[in-house]
Amino acid sequence: MSSAGAPHQSAVSRRGMLKGVILTAGMAAAGITATGPARAADASVRATSPDGRTSVTLSVTGGALRWSVLRGGATVIAPSPLGLRLSNGTTLGSSVTVTQNQHWTFSSTWTPVYGRNATVTDHYQEQRWNLQDTVSGVRFSVQARAYDTGVALRYVLLGTGTATVSDELTTFTFPDGTLVYSARDENEYVPVAPGSIPVTGTSGTDNGPLTDLPLTATLAGGLIACVCESSRLNFPRLMLGSVPGQPGALSAFLMEHTARGSGPVATTSTVTTPFATPWRAVVIGSTHAELVDNAELVLNLAPANALADTSWIRPGKVFRCELTTDAGLQGVDFAVARGLQYIEYDAGWYGPEFTTTDATRPIDAIDLPSVISYATSRGIGVILYVNRLALSDADSLFARYQGWGVAGVKLGFLNDGTQAMTNQITGWARTAARYRLLIDVHDDVRPFGYERTYPNHVSLEGVRGNENFPTATHNVTLPFTRNIGGPMDYTICYGQSRNKTTNAHQMAMAAVYYQPLNFLFWYDKPSKYATPANWPGLPWFDAVPTTWDESRTLAGSIGRFVAVARRRGSTWYLGAMTDESARTLSLPLSFLDSGVTYTATVYADGTPATSPYQTPVVVGTRTVTSATTLNVAMAPCGGQAVVLRPS
Repeated sequence: MSSAGAPHQSAVSRRGMLKGVILTAGMAAAGITATGPARAADASVRATSPDGRTSVTLSVTGGALRWSVLRGGATVIAPSPLGLRLSNGTTLGSSVTVTQNQHWTFSSTWTPVYGRNATVTDHYQEQRWNLQDTVSGVRFSVQARAYDTGVALRYVLLGTGTATVSDELTTFTFPDGTLVYSARDENEYVPVAPGSIPVTGTSGTDNGPLTDLPLTATLAGGLIACVCESSRLNFPRLMLGSVPGQPGALSAFLMEHTARGSGPVATTSTVTTPFATPWRAVVIGSTHAELVDNAELVLNLAPANALADTSWIRPGKVFRCELTTDAGLQGVDFAVARGLQYIEYDAGWYGPEFTTTDATRPIDAIDLPSVISYATSRGIGVILYVNRLALSDADSLFARYQGWGVAGVKLGFLNDGTQAMTNQITGWARTAARYRLLIDVHDDVRPFGYERTYPNHVSLEGVRGNENFPTATHNVTLPFTRNIGGPMDYTICYGQSRNKTTNAHQMAMAAVYYQPLNFLFWYDKPSKYATPANWPGLPWFDAVPTTWDESRTLAGSIGRFVAVARRRGSTWYLGAMTDESARTLSLPLSFLDSGVTYTATVYADGTPATSPYQTPVVVGTRTVTSATTLNVAMAPCGGQAVVLRPS
């Protein structure tokens, strides 16, 4: 069975030892050697990250399978149970013997189609145990990897045939004093003890003390860790739940209902073996800022790009139009003038979305062919929203959209959660790729690295969105929680009187968050910005990209503040945001090229107003170098956006 991040022959250093296996020609070619069998009832192996700071240990004690994680000698995950439960009652992990041990080091770099950085390093040490259940004789394996950026673990069901999984038994036991940031569905994150996850759900959904991923934990001593999943294929979505009597523990829960509670209930998942479950990743930071920079661990665990041609995939900035022909045409002109790449017609363009199932007939108010033709002539793509009820034949629908010249689809009210829905969502992404359509998946969905495998799967929501006008605290929690798991569609609401933040805070989001498909000026229309002098933040939005050559998180504390600098070409874009407290961050610009002088255009909060949204944006310029420390002053609920261009 191949694994995510399979070796490239010219780029790999792979060393290791296998115990109790036959040495094959393929193993010899990979530099793997074999020795005699190891069948001790109690055993332990450890994978250690290349920098030596992080380790993950697999152990069997009295036949019970466990794992634990250390960072710099401090506990991240205390010894915790592992295993799977099959539908016939077999519990894999409660009574096992080790039949094989493999370990190796893997090192390579790869180039994403787009991302936070132009290249990604994939460097880890792996321990792989082949195991046998002593009661049933079922064979399975556990893979554990240690990266500089965190650890990951998954199971492989061996043999040929099928297996039916009813539960996953992976447990995360955090040390005393840990707080976890819990959120379910599209609610705000709440910091609680692991044993105090609130009971949520209804009779029609998964009910209990359950929380969605990504889930971030702050540990005593300053460590921070984010539990994510990657490579979720043909398997239910993972939630975590409090464990009765174990206040520091969270255990795996495989969703049985969809997140919205509609559709068939599935208490088991049948797979064809050999089968690898999704990776359970723990992204770790020694500081909160480091956690944000380590998020690419999720991508490293995902299958490699499956598309031979990605030249047509173009992330960018999007403007949502009102539902008329004129609004579409004006939206195209606005996009050209403001440096955007797309316009979008949202819910209602083909009729009421919960009663209309035909997404091929625009309402009378929209002459869609004319809008698409005009947009194409001006280099602007058109994205169309489609409710799940209109997706009964995605192949036919997407083929038609390609024929129309549509650039992408935004899929709404999806029912993520069960194995069947995982397969449907990944299937839609594959179908969209066949017809060269971008796909933006909306509502209660969660990331799992699929943007690496199908880069047209460019964005997804799965968050309490900015269009709900959340608090500044919520906004400065997201870089350390939801956005660690993957790209995040978080509509920027610049200049909105309902905002609980300043305009500079909204501007900074474009650099702070990783959102390769970035919807700007939400709730607005072009006429609002007919006098650009009234809106000093517009040049920032005109210029800021959505994908990057290099990213650096300069400062951060979950729920309090964050500052991120990202580079495209030779220009850096720096965004900083604070919570409800005024704050000044001293940010060394040592990431700039030495010996080069830069012009910094600073978009800052002016004198705080009674309501944050009324705080003006003040624009200034100054000369800086890599030796400069920038003092970034922010009003309550404020922020700052800075463009750094070589002079």
